[in-house]
Amino acid sequence: MSDSLPADSVGIVTPQTYRFDTPIDLACGQALDSYQLVVETYGELNEDASNAVLICHALSGHHHAAGYHSAEERKPGWWDSCIGPGKPIDTDRFFVVSLNNLGGCHGSTGPNSNNPKTDKPYGPEFPVVTVQDWVKSQALLADRLGIQCWAAVVGGSLGGMQALQWSLDYPDRLRHAVVIASTPRLTAQNIAFNEVARQAITSDQEFHGGRYYDHGVIPRRGLMLARMVGHITYLSDASMGEKFGRELRDQAYKFGFDAEFQVESYLRYQGERFSETFDANTYLLMTRALDYFDPAHDFGGDLARAMTTAQCEFLVLSFSTDWRFNPSRSEEMVNAMIAARKRVSYAEIDAPWGHDAFLIPTPRYTSAFSAYMDRVAREVGA
Repeated sequence: MSDSLPADSVGIVTPQTYRFDTPIDLACGQALDSYQLVVETYGELNEDASNAVLICHALSGHHHAAGYHSAEERKPGWWDSCIGPGKPIDTDRFFVVSLNNLGGCHGSTGPNSNNPKTDKPYGPEFPVVTVQDWVKSQALLADRLGIQCWAAVVGGSLGGMQALQWSLDYPDRLRHAVVIASTPRLTAQNIAFNEVARQAITSDQEFHGGRYYDHGVIPRRGLMLARMVGHITYLSDASMGEKFGRELRDQAYKFGFDAEFQVESYLRYQGERFSETFDANTYLLMTRALDYFDPAHDFGGDLARAMTTAQCEFLVLSFSTDWRFNPSRSEEMVNAMIAARKRVSYAEIDAPWGHDAFLIPTPRYTSAFSAYMDRVAREVGA
């Protein structure tokens, strides 16, 4: 590892691409004849492959969860605060697998990938994918890696939904599920936020029905607006107030409609940066996967009944100021797990940063997360 990188970093990492030539059937009724998944791994797999941990990403996440792609890279992977030597997911003890899901736009097969049947990007013809589809593809990846049972499947937000789905679809293939800042299903308000974001994208004149690749453009403004709406929901009123307040960019009102307040400038910057790195069709897919997630749906809305097949133990963590996925939604999960007689540990972390708090290493969060993962490591002799 380069001397310029932090001592608790996993260091320089190189993504790997796994190709699958056996068709995968999807919940929407369609299938992908072949596909690829881009993956990063950290740490070493032990002899009996019992120390593997799967990281499931959230809406705008990807495979680059920890470390750096080069010594010159300034910003590490999106969950570097929790993955690495001595961190909650300790790479001196665990073999960590992080992937970009199907439908993603960072190397795994998705709308911006070439459709072998047309020799053009899939675009809007890429099938709608669900959390169950992702978990199925992750299980096939585990087969490829020689991992029969995960020590833990871990995720925050949409990643937490995948961890929960793993416990239901493959109950004998994980020992623990860690569900952070998540929910068993979206509220009407959350679905509404997602619909506003999708409308922002699809109404952009450069969207072209999802075939913007053919026109050499991107629906930049739509993506910007979608990200701005989303970003507001990831933060708390208190954190936005502390960070920006009503601070002006200059000292006086301009009596116009350009960005005058610091928070306006921040949101525009976040939107512009996002529009340069994320695919619009992927954003549509990811938000729809969020909308569809509801493991209790086939059980008359009874989440406890849905949980009966689970065999693993659970850690559920929520954050006091998360109004996107309120702690009451985590408590709903925990109550269902208890009713289904599952072993579950739960903590609500007092943190001012809203939904994004799961990305920030606050002391109580880190302590609770580390203590649980230490127990997971000891169980597998890591």
